[in-house]
Amino acid sequence: MGRYIVKRVLIAIPMLFIISFLTFLFINLAPLDPAEVVLKAQGVPTITDELMAQTKEELGMDRPFIVQYFNWLIASLQLDFGSSYVTGKPVWSLLGPAFLNTFKLTIVSSFFIIILSILLGVICALQEGRMMDKSIRGVSFFLTAIPSYWLASMMIWFVSVKLDLLPTNGMTSYQSYILPVTVIVISYAGIYFRNVRTSMISNLNEDYVLYGRACGLPEKTITIHILRNSLQVAISIFGMAVPIILGSTVVIENVFAWPGLGSLTVRAILSRDFPIIQAYVLILAVAFIAFNTLSDIITAAMNPKIRNDL
Repeated sequence: MGRYIVKRVLIAIPMLFIISFLTFLFINLAPLDPAEVVLKAQGVPTITDELMAQTKEELGMDRPFIVQYFNWLIASLQLDFGSSYVTGKPVWSLLGPAFLNTFKLTIVSSFFIIILSILLGVICALQEGRMMDKSIRGVSFFLTAIPSYWLASMMIWFVSVKLDLLPTNGMTSYQSYILPVTVIVISYAGIYFRNVRTSMISNLNEDYVLYGRACGLPEKTITIHILRNSLQVAISIFGMAVPIILGSTVVIENVFAWPGLGSLTVRAILSRDFPIIQAYVLILAVAFIAFNTLSDIITAAMNPKIRNDL
């Protein structure tokens, strides 16, 4: 197992380098000159070539591209993403609190998504083809198809405005989590539970299930074994749920005025604040690779055969 973990980590490292290089490259290919963004943010009335050259020298943009990239990469490894072009504050001082707020929302949402997906997946698999199975799948298809921004708006109007039960914005208390978490769970649980259902149905037809029933094992024990084997497939999907939700909370955070990465990044994109955009893309890439590696390791721990395939 230790050797497998080392191999997976060694595979992840070059992927991180490639993604970081592409992130730096694409941002630098933007048509708007970063030096011009800085000067406009500082309120300079007349931007001259001399000011542009001076600003580029101060920001290190006059150096060769590869030198700029390695300087940025080394600094990023120390969580130094430079300073915001607009506010002049260190990027991490803005990104750190926002990331923590988004991560809290993501973890709470992912917990309920996983629990609900497993519960609905097991129920539908055991009731395959019956009314219960068809009803749950029908409702889930309908709810998944609803745009999250519309669902969030309707919940704010009904729960907060009409009933005056929950806050509509900010992070004032635990109640602030209820509406955004509910919207995220409704949007994603319907997708993930179908994977659990499919895997469960596949395992229901395996020989070990027939053998267990023939030997008189309790149905509860057989179901637990089926679920355990089914989750080996679902773990990789659940492992990617966290980074996917982490990167897709932009709409929810803006609707509920959640002070997270989504709200911060939208403002950065509108103001062309490149350091914040670079840091956001890099953090998401690291999250995807990290959780993908972690899910592979957990799956390998549950299924020894996978360790020998790498």
